[in-house]
Amino acid sequence: MIVFFSACENDLATINLITSKSQLPAKSGKDVEIIYSDSARIKMKLTSPQVDHFTGKKPYIEFPLGVTVEFYDKGMNVKSKLQSKYAIRRENEKVMEAKQNVVVTNEKGETLNTEHLIWDEQKDRIYTEEFVKITTKDEILFGDGLESNQEFTKYRIKNIKGTISLHDDE
Repeated sequence: MIVFFSACENDLATINLITSKSQLPAKSGKDVEIIYSDSARIKMKLTSPQVDHFTGKKPYIEFPLGVTVEFYDKGMNVKSKLQSKYAIRRENEKVMEAKQNVVVTNEKGETLNTEHLIWDEQKDRIYTEEFVKITTKDEILFGDGLESNQEFTKYRIKNIKGTISLHDDE
C-alpha cells in the first residue's frame, strides 16, 4: 500500500500582503455624517454609508459605497449638492476625488453629470478634465472638462459641444 501526502505551501509575501495592517483602515464607520463648520457656521455636511480612514505618510479617507456632500450658505440653505458612488479624500492635499456617476446640483436646479470630479477644499473649486453634461432649464450642454466654484453657480465648460440658447435682453 502506497500513501501520498501532499501539503499546500503559501508564499509568505502573499500572506503578509493579505494580512498587512497597513492595508487595513485605522478607523472605519457605517452610516456616517460629518459636519464641517468655520467660526460656528456650518459650511458643509457629508454623509456616507461607509467611511474608511487610512493613516500613514499619505493619510486618506475612502468612501467605497458613495458619498453625498451638501454645501450651505450663511443662511443655512443648501447652495449645492454633490453625489457619487465612490470618493477618496487625500488629507494632506485637502482634495477629494468623486468617481462613478458623479452628480452635482445647484440652487437654480442645474445639474452636472460626469464620471470624475475633483474638489479642491482650500480653493473652494471643483474641476474635471473628463466628459461633462450640464442640464439647465433651457438647454443641455456637453464638454470635455469643467472648472467651477464649489456651489456650481459660476462655471466654465472646456471644449463645449451642443446647442446654446442666447436670449436678447432689451
